[in-house]
Amino acid sequence: MNSATLAGIGMTSARTRARMVERLRSQGIKDPRVLHAIGVVPRHIFLEPALAQRAYEDTALPLGFGQTISQPFVVARMIEILIAGRDLGKTLEIGAGCGYQAAILGVLSKQVFAVERIAQLLARARDNLRQIKLSHVRLKHADGNLGLPEAAPFDTIILAAAASAVPQSLLAQLAPGGRLVMPLGSSEQVISLIERGEKGFTETRFDAVRFVPLLPGVE
Repeated sequence: MNSATLAGIGMTSARTRARMVERLRSQGIKDPRVLHAIGVVPRHIFLEPALAQRAYEDTALPLGFGQTISQPFVVARMIEILIAGRDLGKTLEIGAGCGYQAAILGVLSKQVFAVERIAQLLARARDNLRQIKLSHVRLKHADGNLGLPEAAPFDTIILAAAASAVPQSLLAQLAPGGRLVMPLGSSEQVISLIERGEKGFTETRFDAVRFVPLLPGVE
């Protein structure tokens, strides 16, 4: 995969994507790698046709099944926290949804795994990623609370759903020196960064957010 392939898809929205990137930059997103990835992934293909015209608004939008595609700023913010001062490395996404964030991660890393608990959403994500030729993003129908032990350890783990505590299974799958970012909390949520160092785990909290809950099991 290369970004030229992505850039050639959805050329009619190229200016709109450029405006979105400029808006993110004005909101404080600084990492050029993150801005580039956001700019080359065509967000409109991940939405139902009726919502495609709203694809480049800075808002979360419904996907059905009680799920949403995250606000572009929040996607950029969480990935920028993860990538600061390093590469993403081997990456696991919990909650692939329609595949949009997995696509951003796929531009930034050669090893991306993503799990989704809703089979119909996972099928949609596969179709979307196939359109933009991101074949190295590997998807699995699975309970995100359990992570993906057969592919662990991971340098980077990102959750697209909120929990009141970090699942212990995900901490166990984080490589030494790795980072995990997630919306932490129930009624009040914040972006939480967990880093695995030589002496254990440390946590840093960032912006307030609002995500759907991390649910157990599969559908």
